[in-house]
Amino acid sequence: MERPIVELNNVRFTYPDGTPALAGVDLCVARGQTLGLIGPNGAGKSTLLLHLNGILKQHGSVRISGMEVVDRNLSSIRGKVGLVFQDPDAQLFMPTVFDDVAFGPVNMQLPKVAVQEAVVNALELVDMLPAMKRSSHHLSFGEKKRISIATVLSMNPEILVLDEPTSNLDPKHRRGLIELLKELPVTKIIATHDLEFVIEICDCVAVLDRGKIIAQGDVVNILSDKRLLEAHGLEVPHSLRKDAHRHIPGAIEKSLHPPLERIQ
Repeated sequence: MERPIVELNNVRFTYPDGTPALAGVDLCVARGQTLGLIGPNGAGKSTLLLHLNGILKQHGSVRISGMEVVDRNLSSIRGKVGLVFQDPDAQLFMPTVFDDVAFGPVNMQLPKVAVQEAVVNALELVDMLPAMKRSSHHLSFGEKKRISIATVLSMNPEILVLDEPTSNLDPKHRRGLIELLKELPVTKIIATHDLEFVIEICDCVAVLDRGKIIAQGDVVNILSDKRLLEAHGLEVPHSLRKDAHRHIPGAIEKSLHPPLERIQ
């Protein structure tokens, strides 16, 4: 059996002010899997994501493709793990879209031609090539989200890690993001409150609360478990509720569709 591409064992983290964030996380993600990471606010989701490429580290073991996330391996690991922040403005800081997307490949010391090719390919994937010469900060929020994903794709990561990717997106751009992520043939770990998004795009889900993984498994099984979700500040998404497709009672239905009057 192939070794998981992501392995966390007893990962613990406490912020400098004494706030505990992770309290012994054990988690495995298989290569090619799309994992949804869900839980209430303050559960530790963003903190966990920041351990996957060594931005944060404290106690326990994190391994990416068998490599331990320690200082000597950070360069290799950050080439494998692409992290997309919740706020795209935290990721876009260069004068133009091209410069933002080229930042990673340039720092990987790729030749100029290879950098150009990586930028074009990444922008084509997110359908933002026409914006290449524009300033990222003059784009809409949805466009910024796409560019922030392109800054990661330009480095050809094996693992794409996204923090609340659908937050503040209108329905059109949310749908576009779903279709984009479905097409990307990489392992994906997605922290989100958008449970309908999880149903559409993920093949596995993990519930995190108070810094621990409470449950992990099949998306429909876990997101249909009313007792489990409510115990951890969540609720069954509308599309999985037993009454979601219930018929409108006859009296109400008639009031919504009154009979046409006969024309004399």
